Amino acid sequence: MELDAVAEDPRLARSQVVHATRADLLRRAGRWTASSAEYRVALGLAANEPTRRFLRRRLAEVESGGGQSPPPTR
Repeated sequence: MELDAVAEDPRLARSQVVHATRADLLRRAGRWTASSAEYRVALGLAANEPTRRFLRRRLAEVESGGGQSPPPTR
């Protein structure tokens, strides 16, 4: 995953945006456990309450199994 290289860049490693993006991609791929872990990291790095609320909501969706992506459209 190219995002792994971005996440390892020291200038971006502490950015919640990188971790939230990874979490969303993992969620879309059906990798719930990894997605949950990334949402938790992003939540710990979030700088403001609106972002924390959004991340908590996404984390709860993933952990309840409701974070599944819709089937692809044709």
